[in-house]
Amino acid sequence: MTGLALEPVGRETPFSRVQKLFRTTAFKLSIAYLSVFALCAVLALGYVAWNARQVLDDQIVSTIDAEINGLSEQYNAGGLRRLISVVERRSREPGASLYLVTTAAGEHVVGNVASVPASVLATPGQTETLYARSDTDAEAHRAIVRVFTLPGGFRLLVGRDTEERDRLRAVIGRAFTTSLAAVILLGVIGGWLAASRVLARVDAMTRTTRAIMEGDLDGRLTVAGNGDELDRLALGLNQMLERIGELMRGMREVSDNIAHDLKTPLTRLRNRADEALRGDAPPEALRAALEGVIEEGDGLIRVFNALLMIARLEAGSAREITAPLDLGAVARSVGDLYEALAEDQGMSLALAVEDGLVIAGNRELIGQALANLIDNALKYGAEGAAGAITVEAWRDGDGARLAVSDRGPGIPEAERGHVLDRFVRLEAARTRPGFGLGLSLVNAVVRLHGGTLRLADNAPGLRVEIRFPRLAAEAAAPQVTARTQPGAA
Repeated sequence: MTGLALEPVGRETPFSRVQKLFRTTAFKLSIAYLSVFALCAVLALGYVAWNARQVLDDQIVSTIDAEINGLSEQYNAGGLRRLISVVERRSREPGASLYLVTTAAGEHVVGNVASVPASVLATPGQTETLYARSDTDAEAHRAIVRVFTLPGGFRLLVGRDTEERDRLRAVIGRAFTTSLAAVILLGVIGGWLAASRVLARVDAMTRTTRAIMEGDLDGRLTVAGNGDELDRLALGLNQMLERIGELMRGMREVSDNIAHDLKTPLTRLRNRADEALRGDAPPEALRAALEGVIEEGDGLIRVFNALLMIARLEAGSAREITAPLDLGAVARSVGDLYEALAEDQGMSLALAVEDGLVIAGNRELIGQALANLIDNALKYGAEGAAGAITVEAWRDGDGARLAVSDRGPGIPEAERGHVLDRFVRLEAARTRPGFGLGLSLVNAVVRLHGGTLRLADNAPGLRVEIRFPRLAAEAAAPQVTARTQPGAA
């Protein structure tokens, strides 16, 4: 024996719950957004750091140029001696400016730079290099320098220490590291919280669905009320569960109704056959009994055909065979079919139909629904001069309406919703032939076409209105065709 086996839900361990949390879409999306944001932050801070360095380098070069211009003026005014005197004086001033004058052999003459690579002095121009400030300071420092060759082979070095620039770079680097760590930490915490919240709601939905699978068909998913995607999913699933519940209740009711309402005709069928077999009945009596059995069998076949049609319509299996059709033409053709029957019963049938009511539907099903409504009106409508039946079809906004009215006893307002169920018959109608499936079939046809069915008081009598939601094509100018088939009145 095979069947549906529910997976047992064991007790979760902290590790398994963390694994589930990491596998959630919310956590993965949070990590993805965090990665994108972190990349943007890295690019932004890197751009700021690069621009800050460029600005500081430009400032350093501008300062060096100003120093060189001043020293050039002093050299032009007093020669090498005056230049050495000015460099000596400026070297003793505190600050980041660097000066050095050496001989052609690289011997120190004057300046606040203790040593610098020989390759730097041998190459005139601007460069960034390491240097030593004094003989007692063993730590190497960085500087941007510019080297000039003076007459006699003397070398002049003018530069500026980059300590401020390096300190700013260190500050930016620490801010970058701290900010990135904070972003990652807050992103992980935020993703954890968001995923935990989503996971809690999904777990609650899972528990509810398992309870429903175990037989609790009244269970529904919890709706938080904030309108998020999980709320929309829960609302959609709840509507689906409501529909499934309605179908299950309908199945139970149909089973009960079949067991009760079909028991009587089956009993009559058996009794007629049994009576025909008892005694020495003449051939005429046997023939009459067989005809009665056939009649009862045909009635049962019609009942089962109606049930199968209703089930097919409620399952939506006939939706794919819809096509544009003229609702007014359908109403006129069905009305013509019932003209003679209305005359035979001494009743009148009036048509008030607009042309151009083109809807998307199934002609046979809509015709069958209208025929059921007219047949009910003929069965339960008043006879004689008061037995007027009206069939109407008209445009209603972007849709169309179809109505059938009679002048019979009508249906009490409290019973109008109940009579749409299968096998439901009011007490006053139990003496007339039928099984209570006509309005159920009409309701199934209307629901298949996305329309609405309304039972109203015709004062006196019953008025049944069907609204089809959309016209398949707009008619240029609606025309009304009114015709009355006179009855005995």
